[in-house]
Amino acid sequence: MATTRRFIQVDVFSPIPTQGNGLAVVVDAEGLDDSQLQAFAAWTNLPETTFLLPPEDPAADYRVRIFTPSRELPFAGHPTLGSCAAWLHVGGEPHEPGMVRQECGIGVVDIDLTGGLAFVAPPTTIEPLDGSQLRAITDALGIDSDLIVRSARLDNGPVFPVIHLASAEDVLELDSSRVRWPTFDAIGFIGPHTTGSECDYEVRLLAPSSGMSEDPITGSLNAALAFWLREAGLLAEPLTISQGTAIGRHGRVYIRPTGDSILIGGDTHILIVGDVTL
Repeated sequence: MATTRRFIQVDVFSPIPTQGNGLAVVVDAEGLDDSQLQAFAAWTNLPETTFLLPPEDPAADYRVRIFTPSRELPFAGHPTLGSCAAWLHVGGEPHEPGMVRQECGIGVVDIDLTGGLAFVAPPTTIEPLDGSQLRAITDALGIDSDLIVRSARLDNGPVFPVIHLASAEDVLELDSSRVRWPTFDAIGFIGPHTTGSECDYEVRLLAPSSGMSEDPITGSLNAALAFWLREAGLLAEPLTISQGTAIGRHGRVYIRPTGDSILIGGDTHILIVGDVTL
């Protein structure tokens, strides 16, 4: 039998409402089975849709399940901040003031509330990118080897092959239409802006497996890149990341090292509040 659930749509990772990454949140998801969750996520046709549930881990304030239109994810960045914003909007109160603990497929992720929403980046495994995979990517996109600073395979739940290019302009010039699913899943790129620019780096995630040419703004990728930057000695100070530029978005991700942790923050905007029948 269909029931009415609370529904919130959030825009994440932009100071300008509707210029970030959209997220649909079903606040009361108890009793829905996996097929219902996946069907609704496919219907919203947003990069991700989340469903809030009571926690199974006693340390957590709530549990979230994260779905793309085609599959469930163990972790994702903009759904983490957007789900937290929705939970707080409907009156959620964390066990510890100033800190929300959100349970998801990779465990419990801490979200700091003291300076705007920012999640603690989960641990990232950094490995060399397979040479054949790197060649396949560069051949498909026509990337000159002289533009490649370095590459890696990053895993923080989602797995990203990533390439660091010489400049933000090199990143923005990539033609996302040249990589197609199923040959390619998702490919991350990062390149520095010139000194004195508003942002420190430009990031793109070409994401043919999601049905999009690229993801507007990707918190999980930026979290993984933050560990990679720190490993290379490039994260001594806070950084501002621009993403979504190539598809007309105004994404801004704020990376802040703090002790042994790295915080990944961004603006959130509640755009739609209502009910949905599922």
